[in-house]
Amino acid sequence: MAKTVQHTNLEFPKARLRLQPGRQPHWQALAPSTHLGYRRAPEKASGQWLLRRYLGGGNKYRVTPLGPADDREEANGSTVLSHSQARAKALAMIEKPDGDKIHRATVRQAYAAYVEHKRALGQSVADVTSRGAAHILPALGDLVISELTAERLQRWLGDMARAPAQVRPKRGGKPQYRAEPDGDEAIRRRRNTANRVLTMLKAILNYAHDAEWVSNRDAWGRRLKPFRGVDAPRVRYLSIAEAARLLNACDEDFRPLVRAALETGCRYGELARLEVADFNPDAGTIAIRKSKTSTARHVILTHEGAEFFKTHCAGKTGEQRMFTHGDGSEWKTAQQNRPMREACERAKIKPAISIHGMRHTWASHAVMNGVPLMVVAKNLGHVDTRMVERVYGHLAPSFIVDAVRAGAPRYGILPDTKVITLK
Repeated sequence: MAKTVQHTNLEFPKARLRLQPGRQPHWQALAPSTHLGYRRAPEKASGQWLLRRYLGGGNKYRVTPLGPADDREEANGSTVLSHSQARAKALAMIEKPDGDKIHRATVRQAYAAYVEHKRALGQSVADVTSRGAAHILPALGDLVISELTAERLQRWLGDMARAPAQVRPKRGGKPQYRAEPDGDEAIRRRRNTANRVLTMLKAILNYAHDAEWVSNRDAWGRRLKPFRGVDAPRVRYLSIAEAARLLNACDEDFRPLVRAALETGCRYGELARLEVADFNPDAGTIAIRKSKTSTARHVILTHEGAEFFKTHCAGKTGEQRMFTHGDGSEWKTAQQNRPMREACERAKIKPAISIHGMRHTWASHAVMNGVPLMVVAKNLGHVDTRMVERVYGHLAPSFIVDAVRAGAPRYGILPDTKVITLK
């Protein structure tokens, strides 16, 4: 019969370091006849996580090492495990009574461990949690990873691409959907979204494979094909005249945020987190301390942009938020959508553009004005020029454009003078 163990506090490193070191582990009940254990190491070494499972026949147990604990090093999800990572790994491992190890980890368990791993590294999990909750967990969450097939995943990918896009629901509300994709551009966008979710799923499953929860990754390897030719977006950006018109149409407390987006090409979340001290008036730069990729960067401003930030930050202390509502409260997630939509309506910007379009506007005009692609990539926060080339490369002046305009045929066709432009 399995033992009844006393529940030990193993969640936090400080609590574990107060435990008695030695060969005898400390245990937590994990599941029926299954325990998560921790063996305290002597002196300055890190402890070890253990999985103990009752095999029947008296007091027969099998103890399996899970990996080092994060007593003295930061957890990374593979070579050093936090309590939650060790718990997730233990739950994914089941042993038969004869001792042969099999892995019955589900996609949901791998997803939870992967999210915890990214959090431990200080990386943003907003995108993977939102897309995972909408597209991965409902369809695949309860499936065992080792039983996945390429055919099953390919069918999931196709179903996701054909389904209508979800609208962000109100808190606690039911999911809402847009119309089914109709037309080449709508279909391209849905397939591109499906590819992005597929990339996330592969990262989750590869994490499970690297943690030795599954023995192979054939199901999501070469046989699983993403949609091809769908990652070239139709870039929407404002002309200089439209940008000025939009700024004039913005509400008073929203206008500085839009102006900052136009001057920097930064994302909305990056701007909303800025503090006054992040502006360096001497160097003419903005310090982005936390970005989508969790890497810091310095955004170079034009003289006009530096003057805007200098004026906007005048009289404020360094620890204050740079951009706030009129009542002094911070800008939160999705709060930019309504004022942006209303400003586009007043400025007669059709089709309407999101505040992320200000990022496209900055990058598009910079590329068209001859700024090197690497410089644009660095200011936007990309590690190399691949994304900039894919999205904005066609706008860059090049020898191909010069050659076509210099040597392509001209037919000498005169314009029809009877046709006039309607105002």
